[in-house]
Amino acid sequence: MALIRWEPVTELNTIQNEMNRLFNTFFDQPGSSGTAQSSSRRWIPAMDLVETADHYLVRADLPGVPEEDVTVQMEDNVLTIAGQRTVEHEQKEGYYRLERAFGSFSRSLTLPDGVNPDQVTAHFNRGVLEITIPKPEQKKPRQVQIHLGSSAKEPATLEGSEVGDSNKSSEKEYAVS
Repeated sequence: MALIRWEPVTELNTIQNEMNRLFNTFFDQPGSSGTAQSSSRRWIPAMDLVETADHYLVRADLPGVPEEDVTVQMEDNVLTIAGQRTVEHEQKEGYYRLERAFGSFSRSLTLPDGVNPDQVTAHFNRGVLEITIPKPEQKKPRQVQIHLGSSAKEPATLEGSEVGDSNKSSEKEYAVS
């Protein structure tokens, strides 16, 4: 008979994944009953954020959204992409399954301090919105030279000598010259 090691954390992760799957399938349907006559589900477009040496690049997939229905704005270091995808069909008769979501959307990203909003550029090509955000310049540490003594040109030297009894612990005296 083989012994199988029981790991409770793995079991809890499995239960959590199953519960997430259950709720996702329940709420991800076009309506609560899964029929086409119910209200449409919420649409959240997928986005990627890529960091390069000199800028950030945001890509958002917006298939079926015209360029004039998309707005990009930056306020207080928060980049917001908003828009709307309209319903392409008016009647629902004859449709067996409706999976594409429609409606308005809004996605926001917080950017690091110092980003210049005037240098942000956006391009919309074949349903993909690309936003290029230049990185802010990093503050460089300032190095300060420290001089000891009365003269700033001569570095200070420390001279020391031991004093004290041989029975006691030795002490050192230092004089700055």
